[in-house]
Amino acid sequence: MQTECSADLFGFARVEGRSVVAAFDGGKITSDAGGVLLRATDRAVGLIDRFAQCFSDSRSEELVVEHTVATMIGQRVFGIALGYEDVVDHDTLRHDPIMAVLAGKLTARRQNCAPVAGKSTLNRLELGKAEPTSYHKIGHDPLAIEGVFVDLFLEAQRRAPPQIILDLDATDDPLHGHQEGRFFHGYYDCYCYLPLYIFCGRHLLAAKLRRSNIDASAGAVAEVARIVAQIRSRWPRVRILLRADSGFAREALMRWCELNRIDYLFGLARNERLTAAIAAELQEAQQLGERTGKPARRFKDLTWSTLDSWSRARRVVAKAEWTGGEANPRFVVTSLSRTEHEARHLYEKVYCARGDMENHIKECQLDLFADRTSAATMRANQLRLWFAAMAYVLVCAVRRIALRHTQFAQATCGTIRLKLFKIGALVRVSVRRIKIAMASACPYQNEFALAHLRLAAAVR
Repeated sequence: MQTECSADLFGFARVEGRSVVAAFDGGKITSDAGGVLLRATDRAVGLIDRFAQCFSDSRSEELVVEHTVATMIGQRVFGIALGYEDVVDHDTLRHDPIMAVLAGKLTARRQNCAPVAGKSTLNRLELGKAEPTSYHKIGHDPLAIEGVFVDLFLEAQRRAPPQIILDLDATDDPLHGHQEGRFFHGYYDCYCYLPLYIFCGRHLLAAKLRRSNIDASAGAVAEVARIVAQIRSRWPRVRILLRADSGFAREALMRWCELNRIDYLFGLARNERLTAAIAAELQEAQQLGERTGKPARRFKDLTWSTLDSWSRARRVVAKAEWTGGEANPRFVVTSLSRTEHEARHLYEKVYCARGDMENHIKECQLDLFADRTSAATMRANQLRLWFAAMAYVLVCAVRRIALRHTQFAQATCGTIRLKLFKIGALVRVSVRRIKIAMASACPYQNEFALAHLRLAAAVR
């Protein structure tokens, strides 16, 4: 007999003699049940509350405020971590039962409202001014927000380490509109911003949005000075090494490091004088490479000074390499002594390790949408960058606290989202409890259970 037709019932090809039908009648179902791990992690590290304290709310206390600042900020950070990059996504998300659970608010106080905010409310949050206006009554303190990143990093360490390495890098943030501060960048061949990132391992310490018509190191001294002061207030004896590519090998930054007991290791752009100084080493590498048919390297230590831009002579390590049938000389400048690090070890083990930072920036931009800077003003786009950065910090906290010694201990933010956050579930709300019935076929139930156990212990 033919299946009875219904406007709400969708029929598909039969399977083993059985009809296949579908309908949107499952009830309160979510695809983000694993987001409860994010809420548990936030309870352990206190990210959302501290982030919210950096905002000022001048809305009238006499009126019923439906969405608190903490609720809206949590919404944005959790949403980005779950893969929803823009405020427009929240017009649908505000009805998602898991988003209500993450906000800690199941029902709205007013009629015709959802438990959490929609795109218009969140847009007003992003467009807030330094001083409140009639339409934008919520503002934020940039300096306070910047301090939260360093506080979270410090609290993530059980004890003060003997040494830390701060990695600096600038990257492109392509723009496709006419945003404030938009300039064409010749190296990246596009209109873009040029944000500055500072990491310590996987910990994000700074994400500073900048115009692109500047030197890569512009503002680095001020950012590093702020971070170092905050770190040394907690760890006065920690040794700090700055590491970056040649875009940061500038007299101002190196001189500041020398005056403030900070070590540095920066790439150094090659020139004819530097290349001529290692001519013999390049010839040796060429002869060895042509004889063996494999890349060959030689290293040389130099005491070097520029003709007029450096205030003093500094240690430079040169790598004379022959690869792919041509010379590939590279140079680094450092304050580290020869007795502490010989030339090859300094270059191959200490300097080249900075490549990991580029992977972390890719996580921020590709997995957590840090390049979604489509607002009209730089202030709003900087706040968007901070929302993405906070989402990165939160997912990293999940990885550090809940996923250590599991198959996801080194996984990217995108992989963690796909495997542990994107879990289908039926949400049942009763008088006494909220039951999130997750898919029985989820292949990562053991990892989820272990993560829950560890997060519960961390909250205590």
